[in-house]
Amino acid sequence: MNPSIINARPVIFGEVLFDCFADDSRVLGGAPFNVAWHCQAFGLQPLFISRIGKDPLGDEIQSAMLDWNMDISGLQLDTTHATGIVDVSFDNGEPSYNIVENSAWDFIDYQSIPAVDPHSVLYHGSLALRNPVTASSLVNLKQQCSKSIFIDVNLRPPWWNLPLIENIIHNGRWLKLNIDELALIVPDKKNIEERVDHLLSHLDIELIIVTQGKAGAIAARQNEWRSTQPDKTVNVIDTVGAGDAFSSVLLLGLHKAWSLEETLNRAQQFASAVVGQRGATTQDQKFYTPFIKAWHL
Repeated sequence: MNPSIINARPVIFGEVLFDCFADDSRVLGGAPFNVAWHCQAFGLQPLFISRIGKDPLGDEIQSAMLDWNMDISGLQLDTTHATGIVDVSFDNGEPSYNIVENSAWDFIDYQSIPAVDPHSVLYHGSLALRNPVTASSLVNLKQQCSKSIFIDVNLRPPWWNLPLIENIIHNGRWLKLNIDELALIVPDKKNIEERVDHLLSHLDIELIIVTQGKAGAIAARQNEWRSTQPDKTVNVIDTVGAGDAFSSVLLLGLHKAWSLEETLNRAQQFASAVVGQRGATTQDQKFYTPFIKAWHL
């Protein structure tokens, strides 16, 4: 999306947890973790920064990352707080989340973060900022990554407020959010175009991506709008992690300097594949093979 991006590996900051479903199954997740997982499959070798409990679920996360050949140097161990879990339920196909408070990822320690390449893109969401400890660590980390910050808004009641979101999006270069989140952040405008134009004119943001579920997604920057739509034959199992899948390909597009149109279409293709499986991640490398081949990774 921007050929000036230096090909340093991305730094991905935030929560890692288990999504727990009503049928007693559980899937490793957390939006930043999902993004890092996909980025690893695509060969970006991300530095994932988070915190887990010194407990069986934490051990499971470490093992999964090692089996996926992920770098665990940014994964902190917490002897006080447990590894995060989320209870996931569905209403008319849309997921809702009970995100357990005071989990290990709420207490990411800046002093324990390894050195990062200042040319890296720093990806983070908004959920991890619910706790001042992790929020403070992100503030310090941002000082190492200049302006190359990708913000992926994920509004999860009750863990957000408008001043918090307004504060974090002021220092981003790229911003992704869904159409409902856009309406909550810019409530005084009447449609998606006016809301996006408002953000572009009031913030120093290079690009805004808005996902719209079955309606696809749009990407906008000054004087350029692009859109994409999913294939109508997409088989939806659940939508958990669809936005994270989309984000991972946006980061890949930055890394590979793909055009905006190409990046947007490929992000939609990959997100459409992810909704065809249960949960946000898979340990089957073959799932990624068609994309790796088609995109010449």
